[in-house]
Amino acid sequence: MSSSLKTPPPSSTSATVTSASPKASLSLGARLMARPEIGALIAAVAIYAFFFIVAPPFRSIDAFATILYASSQVGIVAVAVGLLMIGGEFDLSAGVAFITAALTASIFSYQFSVNMWLGSAVALVLALGIGFVNGYLVVKTGIPSFLITLGTFFILQGANLGITKLVTGSVATQNVSDIDGFGSLKAIFDTKINLFGANFRITVLWWVLFVAIATWILARTRIGNWIFAVGGNAPSARAVGVPVNKVKIGLFMAVGFLAWFYGQHRLYGYNTIQAGEGVGQEFIYIIAAVVGGTLLTGGFGSAIGTAIGAFIFGMVSQGIVYAGWDPNWFKAFLGVMLLLAVAVNLYVKKLATTRRSV
Repeated sequence: MSSSLKTPPPSSTSATVTSASPKASLSLGARLMARPEIGALIAAVAIYAFFFIVAPPFRSIDAFATILYASSQVGIVAVAVGLLMIGGEFDLSAGVAFITAALTASIFSYQFSVNMWLGSAVALVLALGIGFVNGYLVVKTGIPSFLITLGTFFILQGANLGITKLVTGSVATQNVSDIDGFGSLKAIFDTKINLFGANFRITVLWWVLFVAIATWILARTRIGNWIFAVGGNAPSARAVGVPVNKVKIGLFMAVGFLAWFYGQHRLYGYNTIQAGEGVGQEFIYIIAAVVGGTLLTGGFGSAIGTAIGAFIFGMVSQGIVYAGWDPNWFKAFLGVMLLLAVAVNLYVKKLATTRRSV
């Protein structure tokens, strides 16, 4: 990005923008190939076709509902993680943060005998606070977010286990299904909706909604322009008046919010929470974003791409089971997909940059 950064147009997927010219118009195919999510979309179609052929159970509507649910479990938090990565930062605490939110709501409501709505509200405040602290430390200290959130990861992991064991005497919370407010919150976070003869979890609808909101923010709002600008070149963005610090802190808080949301689903879906869960999940969120076209260097990506990355995760994790294969191969697949995605993303970014510089 040049030092004379201009705020990119709403439809941009990169902070590097030059003035458009009629001569710069390319074919529809070239424009599509320059989209950050195109590689993931092609991969998703190929993977779906593959499992559709080799795994007959994969073809049923029930299987599709299960795949979408598995995808939403990754995709809800990955939406915010992807936005944060477009903004040039990482959050390695997202995996244990959703467990922290679930534990807080459960323990607070059970120990103080209060309505679950209050417990969930306290958990939301805590989750947003964690996101704020992560963002504040990153922008004020200049320490890479990788290190800041790695520290937060260890703090939350230890606190989740230590506090839960101290309060409950075990590494799991008590069953909270009999506490006031549980039923109404379960209807929000864990309802099953029957469509076409299959039960779809409401998390799938929430996931689609969050992706739509994130896409609208990136494509149609000033904040979306700021996110791309901050991730592409923060000093230049600051020089033209972009509130870099506020954008970064806000993105970390968005991760906190969606971690809280998914944590509530886990709580109201299973009635109890295991304090040691969530470790390693942060890498799944990052992989979903990268597979979906988000660059590790920031400034380029899309919410739709991250959603496709999560869908690929859901297809493969369930497709391996339906095909009757050893599930241990799934991690090997993730590694291969990550390496291929990085190479494809760099190529797509090069195409996009070439198109804008014509």
